[in-house]
Amino acid sequence: MTTPAPSLRFLFDTQHRASRAQIDVPLALRRERLLRVRRLLDEHGSALAQAVQQDFGVRSPQLTEIADLFVLRSLLSNSLKNLATWMKPVKVGTPLYLLPARAFLQRQPLGVVGVVSPWNYPVQLSLGPVITALAAGNRVMLKPSELTPATSALLEKLLGEVFAPDEVCVVQGDGAVAAEFARLPFDHLFFTGSTAVGRKVAEAAAVNLTPTTLELGGKSPCMVDASCDLDAAAIKIAHGKLLNAGQTCIAPDYVLLPSGKEAAFGEAFARAVATLFPTIAGNPDYAAIITPRHHERLQALLAQAEAGGARLQVVNPGNAAATDSRQMAPVLVFNVAADARLLSEEIFGPILPVLGYGTLDEAVNYINARPRPLALYWFGTDAAARDAVLARTVSGGVTVNDTLMHIAHENLPFGGVGDSGWGSYHGEAGFLRLTQQKPVLVQSKWASGDLFYPPYGKRFDQVMGLLKRLI
Repeated sequence: MTTPAPSLRFLFDTQHRASRAQIDVPLALRRERLLRVRRLLDEHGSALAQAVQQDFGVRSPQLTEIADLFVLRSLLSNSLKNLATWMKPVKVGTPLYLLPARAFLQRQPLGVVGVVSPWNYPVQLSLGPVITALAAGNRVMLKPSELTPATSALLEKLLGEVFAPDEVCVVQGDGAVAAEFARLPFDHLFFTGSTAVGRKVAEAAAVNLTPTTLELGGKSPCMVDASCDLDAAAIKIAHGKLLNAGQTCIAPDYVLLPSGKEAAFGEAFARAVATLFPTIAGNPDYAAIITPRHHERLQALLAQAEAGGARLQVVNPGNAAATDSRQMAPVLVFNVAADARLLSEEIFGPILPVLGYGTLDEAVNYINARPRPLALYWFGTDAAARDAVLARTVSGGVTVNDTLMHIAHENLPFGGVGDSGWGSYHGEAGFLRLTQQKPVLVQSKWASGDLFYPPYGKRFDQVMGLLKRLI
């Protein structure tokens, strides 16, 4: 079902009027809205997991539970626990020359927040920004992905049952609808998806001067130090890479490791995959690629790399033939040519290029010569080498000696930098991203501001001379 353009504008206008009619959204109402989402997850979590499985073809409900539903429950718990504190005005110190005035930041809702969510974690990445926007007191319009139609339809149904259209509503449709959606004059537009589409979203939003949060992706490096235990690292790298079959924005996109350790890493990675997924074909814990088109693209990336001289190591424990053509076995790629698409495009699948480096400087320079990544992973025990990499690289976030885990820490902001996006959410960072922190100065009746009024003369010069010595 597609939401027609007139209905799209009508829904926006309805929410816009409601947001202006109730600017001060009290704590009790914000909490009650969050509790509605919690009840929705408690009562319909299993149905949502089944819808995700239907959309993917192969994706276990347990994967959706840990990667979508648990993350949302954690976000809700943290928001409910801290919301009263986050909403309080924040006192700000007043400079000497403005005393005895006082100042504070008043935290207010922005108004109407638009959310465009992707298909890879269709419940988490739809409801996560919605929860954050509701905590901040906003109204929300959600445009979920058309590539997960069962999940998107169920989200529309469930949210429609617990929210009035002027609180939260869901818009359905393809890329053309998403483009119309992005052109609405939201108070904030939140987009999760590819860098290429993110550029289009930012361009559309700019027409209305709509501020945006862009959660994008890119080439997230995984750097293995010489001090690293390869077996210990391999299972964590395999888990981070193969969760959701690599269809994760912060999945390790390529591995950098000391030259000469490629074969040892290949063996360790194969053992790790066999531990996590004793079989690939027919294993519900190993997700399918979302569509035939996405699967064909991944195969084309491999074919181009192999034609350029790369060596492919297919990791298929049990060597079972695929029962689902989109359940793609992991592939390590060695000796990748510098111009291969695998090294320039975000992979978003179970393919992992392995690149050797000679020195730490060489590895750092390789990372820095490319757009800044959404995530960076480092493995090893050499604290000096770790600190050098942290100091000399810039990324959206970092996990040391593991993958993905920084996204699960509610008190760490999550977001990108440069080509991997801008703006952060999770915890208080997300609340503030979707909040207007209005500066307020309350003047005292004892104010001496008239000392700075014209006409300027000897008294003014004396006051300014004193202030220059004091500040």
